[in-house]
Amino acid sequence: MLTELRQKAQITIPKEIIVKLGLSEGDTLDIFEKDGTICIMPVVVYPKKYLNELRDEIDEVKSKIASGEQPVFDSVDALFEKLEAE
Repeated sequence: MLTELRQKAQITIPKEIIVKLGLSEGDTLDIFEKDGTICIMPVVVYPKKYLNELRDEIDEVKSKIASGEQPVFDSVDALFEKLEAE
């Protein structure tokens, strides 16, 4: 698909691509150059507070796994078997 570079370095992303990727107005896109190619990649931006809370939660679970307090399952089926037995 061809598109034209317009005033203020603007382009239009073809509607087929927008629909295929499920993009909508206000989505954040990362634009970068790689080996002479312009790449546009959709990204999700999370607030730092959310990421810090998530990191803390992950650290807590890792600690529980290391201490044996948090059970670890080899498969989803094993997890459901354990839950059904309770």
